[in-house]
Amino acid sequence: MNTSQENYLKAIYSLSEKSDSEFVNTSSIAHKLDMKSASVTEMLKKFEVKKLVEYKKYKGAKLSEKGNQAALNIIRKHRLWEVFLLKKLHFKWDEVHEIAEQLEHIQSRELTDRLDDFLENPRFDPHGDPIPDKHGVITDNRSTSLLSEMGVKETGIMTGVQDSSSIFLKYLERINITLGQRIEVLDKMDFDGSMILIAGEKEVSISAQAAQNIIIRTN
Repeated sequence: MNTSQENYLKAIYSLSEKSDSEFVNTSSIAHKLDMKSASVTEMLKKFEVKKLVEYKKYKGAKLSEKGNQAALNIIRKHRLWEVFLLKKLHFKWDEVHEIAEQLEHIQSRELTDRLDDFLENPRFDPHGDPIPDKHGVITDNRSTSLLSEMGVKETGIMTGVQDSSSIFLKYLERINITLGQRIEVLDKMDFDGSMILIAGEKEVSISAQAAQNIIIRTN
């Protein structure tokens, strides 16, 4: 598959994770990829011939087992490259996504497996997302909740973000909130849901919107 086709599969996988419907509609895929709906429909029909998706007019597409494995392989490469860029080349966590978008299209499975072993088989990427293994299996036994759902005096470990945009990650860096950090809720405002936290050893104020995008491990 070429880069464009891989991006389609990854987009369908990502959208299906967030959807309550079995099928991902064409307009959602078009919006995510910034493509015209007619172009998306044409690609989905090609994918159906290759048995990568099941396509139904007016409903959209869902990944087949073959398509799902292909998408997971792309996601595995992307997340492993993010770990490599952060830990070995010392890029910041708001910088790694864009570069990994380019590296994920390298086709060598041998390179991917060696990269995985070199990094000592990490289970999560720098944004807290689980990394599929070479068989496409995702293991994530963490009990998590959003920071916004926590109550006063509750504590947990910051394990990921809902919003991995550069602007949000830079914001977290500025207020001293990072992955693996212990967070305690000191106060929560009834008026707007904003919170006062202890993040590491510092007191931090955070908006309700930001708290809704921070994932906390509670076990």
